[in-house]
Amino acid sequence: MKWQTLLFPFWDETRSAGKYTQLNPESILHTIGRLERRIAERFPDSGLLQVCTEFCTLASQSAQMARRLGPPIWPVRLIAILAGACLVFVAVGAGMVLVERFSLNTDDIADLLQATEAGLNELIFLGLALFFLNSLETRIKRHSALQALHRLRSVAHVVDMHQLTKDPAHLLAHFPESEDTASSPVRVLSRYDLVRYLDYCAEMLALDSKIAALFAQTMDDPVVLNAVNDLESLTQGMSGKIWQKIMILDLAVDTGHPGDG
Repeated sequence: MKWQTLLFPFWDETRSAGKYTQLNPESILHTIGRLERRIAERFPDSGLLQVCTEFCTLASQSAQMARRLGPPIWPVRLIAILAGACLVFVAVGAGMVLVERFSLNTDDIADLLQATEAGLNELIFLGLALFFLNSLETRIKRHSALQALHRLRSVAHVVDMHQLTKDPAHLLAHFPESEDTASSPVRVLSRYDLVRYLDYCAEMLALDSKIAALFAQTMDDPVVLNAVNDLESLTQGMSGKIWQKIMILDLAVDTGHPGDG
């Protein structure tokens, strides 16, 4: 429409949704479900499978939460509008009464200054009240989004814990079992299984950040956006450590490590 073009000249360029310009929650959840099946088929008794199963549930709940946080919360918005209108009405009424009773008299200068100071204080409190009411819906949404992002961040740390003891150096060097201590972790994975295990951890971290990105996609809040960016940086750092281990295993195969076979 022409009036929309005049008021918002970049509306079509920034608001038009396409198939490949937005994250699709259903596709992400489908990918997570497929990852769970892959882990179940290869590592049916692993703790990583239990983590992925709980992650599937959390991802579904987070996707639904992100979808609900997009539209306005009309009850909260209506209450804020009505309360703000009442405050403005009271302030305007008080101002009109003050104007009607105002008279420039040198004998009442002290009273005039006192009334002016009180009026300025009331205007400041009115502005704070309007700001509180205007940001009420945003703060409610922000609280729910940050709670969900906190749980997603916890999942990332749990996944990182599961890959900590997956040491490729121990596998490639073929340390004798006598070198292990009573507290040494049990290492039963072959080279190929270890690569697959680490790859599943990296995939889960990537999908974790994609679920978090749904909140940034549906909400225009700088606090939520910063939290999403922090979680993405966290998962990227963890994935970098995992891919270092995978590269060690791949390079050992390419260079014909003595432990190959």
